[in-house]
Amino acid sequence: MGKAFIVSSYRGSPQPERLAEYAGPARKAFEANGGRFIVRGLPAHTYEDGLSERTIIIEFASVEQAMAAYESPAYQAARKLLGPVSRDVRVVEQAD
Repeated sequence: MGKAFIVSSYRGSPQPERLAEYAGPARKAFEANGGRFIVRGLPAHTYEDGLSERTIIIEFASVEQAMAAYESPAYQAARKLLGPVSRDVRVVEQAD
């Protein structure tokens, strides 16, 4: 099995104060579960129906590790700090 990635794309802008509260605990939760942040920020450019919103990509050793990190109590507690915001969050496996 190859590496896996959590890919999170916001569909709208979160409240800045909520994002600030969420970012630190979320990062700690993912890193504690073996995650390594690859991308974090706004797109340099978008194509087709791309949204100019925040995107995060986190690398893990496996799909199971990525899912365990997302489902962990530490991340679920951090997630509540973000408040209501629409995101597309996926776990994808590295191509061969």
